[in-house]
Amino acid sequence: MLVTKTYLRERAVTYARKWALSRNPLFVDYTGRGGNCTNFVSQCIYAGSCTMNYTPVYGWYYLTEANRSASWTGVEFLYNFLTTNMGPGPFGREVPLEEAQPGDVIQLYREDEGWYHSLLLIGFDEDGGALVAAQSNDALDRPLSSYTYDQDRFIHIAGVRLTVPDIGDCYESLLDGVAIIPND
Repeated sequence: MLVTKTYLRERAVTYARKWALSRNPLFVDYTGRGGNCTNFVSQCIYAGSCTMNYTPVYGWYYLTEANRSASWTGVEFLYNFLTTNMGPGPFGREVPLEEAQPGDVIQLYREDEGWYHSLLLIGFDEDGGALVAAQSNDALDRPLSSYTYDQDRFIHIAGVRLTVPDIGDCYESLLDGVAIIPND
C-alpha cells in the first residue's frame, strides 16, 4: 500500500550546502560528460525523501553508473518523473516562483538548447530573489538572476510516497466481536 510522507526540505538544503562545491563519492560525477546538475539535484531530493522508485524506464533511482534511471540525471526526464509520479518516491508540480520553497527544483531553458540545467532552490535574498546550489558549474548561494536563460520553471516537491506492507484489516473481526488483531 502506498502512503505519503513529508518531504524533508531542510535535509535537501543541508545536503546541497555540503556537496555543492565538491562531490559525494557515492555517485559518479558527470561533469564534462553531459553535466552533473541533475545528478546533484537528484541527490539533494533523495536526501530529503530517502525513497527511490525502481520502476524500469520510468522510475527514479541510482544504484551505480550502469544501474540508474534516466530521470536521475536528465533534466526533462526528472521533470517528467516528478510531475507525473503516482508511485513510490518524490512527486510534485510546476509552480510560480512565489509558491516555490527551499528544497524545490528550478530548471532553465534556452531557445537553442531546450531545458538544459537543474538547480536546487536553497533560499531567498532580501529582495525575494531565488538563491541556488548547483553542480557542473558549481554554485552555492548563487542568485538565480545571475544565470543567462530564456525561461525557468519551478517544481515544488509536494511529498514522498512509499510502499508499506498491508497489515490486514481488523474491522470485520472487531465488528463481529471475534478478535483484536494487533498490527505488529
